[in-house]
Amino acid sequence: MSETGQMLLFSGRAHPELAEAIAAELGTTLVPTKAIDFANGEIYIRYHASVRGADCFVVQSHTAPINKSIMEQLIMIDALKRASARSITVILPFYGYARQDRKHSGREPISARLVADLLKTAGADRILTVDLHADQIQGFFDGPVDHLFAMPVLADYIGSKVDREDLTVVSPDAGRVRVADGWCDRLGAPLAIVHKRRDKDVAHQVTAHEVVGDVRDRVCVLVDDMIDTGGTICAAADALFAQGAKDVIVAATHGVLSGPAADRLKNSRVSEFVFTDTLPVPGALGLDKVTVLSIAPLIAGASREVFENGSVTRLLQSR
Repeated sequence: MSETGQMLLFSGRAHPELAEAIAAELGTTLVPTKAIDFANGEIYIRYHASVRGADCFVVQSHTAPINKSIMEQLIMIDALKRASARSITVILPFYGYARQDRKHSGREPISARLVADLLKTAGADRILTVDLHADQIQGFFDGPVDHLFAMPVLADYIGSKVDREDLTVVSPDAGRVRVADGWCDRLGAPLAIVHKRRDKDVAHQVTAHEVVGDVRDRVCVLVDDMIDTGGTICAAADALFAQGAKDVIVAATHGVLSGPAADRLKNSRVSEFVFTDTLPVPGALGLDKVTVLSIAPLIAGASREVFENGSVTRLLQSR
């Protein structure tokens, strides 16, 4: 409670552990929610507490099966709107369909925009998310978007483990250079880039990886927003080792880890993969070299600022 009203926190079923951690950081508990699946796959939601006049925060990371996670969140938002919630903030630690943010050829959708439209139509007033794949997605939503960054959490962990004089920050492609620059400023380390040459005749086929920058005898930190199947990042690590890198650490906000990812991470020469818990890391992964850091304090802090009409920007600048 505050002078502005009552804050209520809700969780979908996609990643309840993260929601519980956020609630603990805020010193509150999750509102009891009944969520069931009917025989035909339809989802039913009912809250066991009044939400009238409350500022409601709905936590749901878009995990696999991603379409079910999104639909469940839309139904949760709709239930809150129809129950007279004063405001609805959607907490999306991982924004589904974020890689479909533009048309690359004719007759393609812009699915990231569609997700934003669905959230708005359902009744969302605000989005709070972490490390969008493309910054322009913020403009897809007709309302405030608080875009949080996990870099301080990841970078401070790396900096505490490795001598910063030995570090080189590496962008896995040209598109991530701006993000990698932020890491360089944080760690006081030089930058290198892995340049990918693609086969013009075969779609999505990389023929060679060239390293731009000196990585010989350096501890390289490969940084990215997400690791999905692990193919690109493991190939980039191989290119760094081929150029004489002493060690390679991979740091990414979102551990999607689909399909062959577990085997690729296991067989990679990378010494450590560092993720945040925006997504649940599969227990079957079972790898000692996978480290998962909590994003709950960052999300909880931003949620508190939103509720108290504070400054999320000031929160981010202080980290």
